[in-house]
Amino acid sequence: MNRKHFISSLVASGVLLPAVKSWASLSEKEDSVKLKRPPYLNPGDTIGITSPAGHITLAGIQPSVQLMQSWGFKIETGSTIGKKVFTYGGTDEERRDDLQQMLDNPSLKAIMCARGGYGLIRIIDQLNFSKFVKYPKWLIGFSDITVLHSHVNQNFGIATIHSKMCNSFPNDWAKAKPIQISTILSIRKALTGEDLKYTAPIAVANRVGKREGVLVGGNLSIIASNAGTKSDIDTKGKILFLEDTGEYLYSVDRMFWNLKRTGKLAQLAGLVIGGFSLKSDDPEDIFGKSIYEIVMEKIAEYDYPVCFDFPVGHQRDNFALKCGTPHRLEVGTEGTVLSALK
Repeated sequence: MNRKHFISSLVASGVLLPAVKSWASLSEKEDSVKLKRPPYLNPGDTIGITSPAGHITLAGIQPSVQLMQSWGFKIETGSTIGKKVFTYGGTDEERRDDLQQMLDNPSLKAIMCARGGYGLIRIIDQLNFSKFVKYPKWLIGFSDITVLHSHVNQNFGIATIHSKMCNSFPNDWAKAKPIQISTILSIRKALTGEDLKYTAPIAVANRVGKREGVLVGGNLSIIASNAGTKSDIDTKGKILFLEDTGEYLYSVDRMFWNLKRTGKLAQLAGLVIGGFSLKSDDPEDIFGKSIYEIVMEKIAEYDYPVCFDFPVGHQRDNFALKCGTPHRLEVGTEGTVLSALK
């Protein structure tokens, strides 16, 4: 389907709604836990690295260790680094205990998950966050780590950082491409409290408007599977961002129906759609809807701003976002701006 026919089909079906003209205030988050930001990092502070999901070698984290040390931070390597039990970075007990030790350690100012994969859901309900709440620190990661972001944001109101992990740091910084450098440096900016402001070019199905709200979200598959659990997120009055990879279009459609049926799309301040690296349909069994059409079908009755093709997800342009903190979303006719608010 070409661009002209795609836009025409959206208009005819009522999917494209008028622009959103009003600002929404942060007062809409009255049902959420009071926001807490962990202290920003200073030179000499320590970052812990652990593998609560997939496995990684000690050599595999060295580029990230060396770079973060060059930023002035100390690094504490967890006991799960280098361990491998099938796809995991150790047994459930080993991964739980390593993460628990870091959550409890007041000398750590941040914890970076070494990689995603699968496994955090198996240990999340066994973790004790009482000491972490008393001495909060930045939790860093994405993909499978969305479980941790959602659980901590929803239950304790503590901000976290959705970003690349150790396995995404370039092996040779001098040969890294500009987009790799920018995305990795955005982690340092998030950790040290620098301004975070990102832009995205105009996308065909964007819905313009300006809103403010607390930013929540992450991997669509994880958020959908969290429904009804202790890690389920409240999206009322929030800016929700979503990304995913390795799914078929029909699976993405099913997960967006999950979000709609559970009310997560009904009272948003805004919706940000990041990267969706999808599997190809069987030529004999084409699904028939694009990611744009899948999303807009589910939110046609709502009037908040919507942005597509935002630089977050399983892709090189995956910038650090501070989950659980106030943001301003501006979707205009020239593109999108998402800004973290102080």
